[in-house]
Amino acid sequence: MSETPSTLHTALTLAASGVPVLPLRANKVPFGNCPTCTGNTCGGRPNMKTPGPCHCPGVCHAWAAATTDPAVITSPPWQAAWRRAVCVGYHPGGAGLTVVDLDDADAIAWARTFLPVTRTVPTTRGQHWIYRGTTASRNAVRPGVDVKSSMSYARHLGAGTGHVVDLPDAVRALVKPSPAPPAPRVPAVPAGRGGEECPHRTPTYLERGISMAVQRITDARSAVHATVYRTFLAVLSTHGRCGCLTDAHVARLFTAAQTKGESPRHCTDAWTNARTTLGL
Repeated sequence: MSETPSTLHTALTLAASGVPVLPLRANKVPFGNCPTCTGNTCGGRPNMKTPGPCHCPGVCHAWAAATTDPAVITSPPWQAAWRRAVCVGYHPGGAGLTVVDLDDADAIAWARTFLPVTRTVPTTRGQHWIYRGTTASRNAVRPGVDVKSSMSYARHLGAGTGHVVDLPDAVRALVKPSPAPPAPRVPAVPAGRGGEECPHRTPTYLERGISMAVQRITDARSAVHATVYRTFLAVLSTHGRCGCLTDAHVARLFTAAQTKGESPRHCTDAWTNARTTLGL
């Protein structure tokens, strides 16, 4: 089997424009280590770490093997790889770029709401949004969204449409591990009339309610913002007037929402709006 007629030409064209390229096999995976470099015993260029001193002539170190050198791209070891390749990959960070990989319609809708419009490339299931600037790479930064830049590779799917704009801080924030938020403060609310024992203080009743609310947020597959707000509203309508909610209960709700991609600010806004709606 020979390389797809346009594959090597595409790779050389990209390399000439300063984009480091590499061949990808079926399922968009890079070539593994050669026998000499098995397990990265060569001491350099491991797949997900800073490139080292390895001088392997092959294409066996994933993104770290990506190059713009036409002599390397057309060398015999690479020619052998191109004959088995199904598409061209590239190292976005090496080209000073970041790819926001949007896997489905919900992810695209989120990007259109929160990210600036930039060059867009259609993919099999969604879109690549390409920005000027680099950042760390991280998968699953929110449902259906991966960020590919430094120490990562992406599949080349064409030139796309639109103009590349600068990488927004919102994307850089996505790849930073989020510290555990402090437990939100819940203002005290009056207990039942006449000082009677609040029925919601029954541990089993309250625990079941909070667990169901957490599960409702966790199970959301779309409209996460609306689901979080409606869930907060339901919890507050049942437990918000008697003072039975503790900081720990609210922190569980916020943690579930942030796991689905909501920011601490969005959680606080949804909580405040729900309280306002109920007159709390």
